[in-house]
Amino acid sequence: MKRILTFSLIVGLGVGAVQAADWPQWQGPDRARISKETGLLKEWPSGGPTVVWTATNLGTGYGSMSVAGDRVYVQGARGSNSFVIALNRADGKEVWAKALGPVETRMMTNMGAGPRGTPTVDGDRLYVLTENGDLACVKTDGSSVWQLNILKEFGGSQPRWMISESPLVDGPHLVVSPGGRGAGMVKLDKMTGKTVWVAKELSDTAAYSSIVAADVQGVRTYMTFTETAGVGVRASDGKVMFRYPNAANSVANIATPVYSDNKVFFASGYGTGGGLLNLTVQNGEVAAKEAYFTRDMKNHHGGMVLVDGYLYGYNDQILTCLEFATGKMMWRDRSAGKGSVTYADGHLYIQGENNVVGLAEATSAGYREKGRFEIPDKGRPSWAHPVISDGRLYVRNQDTLLAYDVKAK
Repeated sequence: MKRILTFSLIVGLGVGAVQAADWPQWQGPDRARISKETGLLKEWPSGGPTVVWTATNLGTGYGSMSVAGDRVYVQGARGSNSFVIALNRADGKEVWAKALGPVETRMMTNMGAGPRGTPTVDGDRLYVLTENGDLACVKTDGSSVWQLNILKEFGGSQPRWMISESPLVDGPHLVVSPGGRGAGMVKLDKMTGKTVWVAKELSDTAAYSSIVAADVQGVRTYMTFTETAGVGVRASDGKVMFRYPNAANSVANIATPVYSDNKVFFASGYGTGGGLLNLTVQNGEVAAKEAYFTRDMKNHHGGMVLVDGYLYGYNDQILTCLEFATGKMMWRDRSAGKGSVTYADGHLYIQGENNVVGLAEATSAGYREKGRFEIPDKGRPSWAHPVISDGRLYVRNQDTLLAYDVKAK
């Protein structure tokens, strides 16, 4: 587990008042898809773990959940508005719901309307970005602090399948990707929403990825996927330090970059693949050099997780394990069907877009499944990523969220 602990120290994202078992933002405390919990079930019973509660009427949407304190936060489209919703962690009952702006309707008929992002919890505040670009700071009691629209404020354009980013809190700042000309990425004062800097050299349209932060040999760096490249931006002033187009496709770049030990991995689907970059610092700037490129990780939207030197994620339809340093494929298996992966207590938690949820050992020795179950079919792909927090597995599918007890007895 040494690599996991090292990652959390390097990539601390400044999310305040986080309890050990909380999952306060997209991909967890460190945006690494890793829960540090132990004492969880090593195998699931037939039919899956026990359901603790079910929350319904959340509204349409594909976003994941954040879990902090005694609340679960999720976004959903209800009627003509895009909402952020707070649920009671104990029983799933709605505590409050706040409309943030109009629903973007152009994906209504084919891919489904509603928000795609995950709220970021920072102390007594939430930072929420809707599918239509409304960025809001909301107190955890549901009261408003400030709000702006990043497309209007920074001249961004709506991506084809709508904004899917989850805002990054980094210390006193908030970082997002409006995709505007001379404003591909921006840093804001998280308390007021006022602009700190815009990345003037970055005019890429936003893709569907979310930013990660890392200290690369002492240089704080923001990394994300734009419409045309993986990029690294200096946190202090917004300077673009590197671009990596090889792992980008011309349709949709979605997966969050995976960073560890001065290396970053970018990957996308649509026949493309992924590449590992070695990062070094020269004169206060991060330089990137490709270590390898592989067609064995054409990761579409399910993301990837790095555990003990091995990268797990879907290569198109097939769950694949790669050696991170070399790109060597260790194994591949169709598993629970194409989907997303999250890690906890030695296992991969898999949510297939076909409404199947699976559990498998996280080992480079081969695919070893330890259980699976089905969730209700909502008529669209099950694209929300699962969350593990305080002995519970949270699985969302459109307007329904189920909490399962995964503690070992």
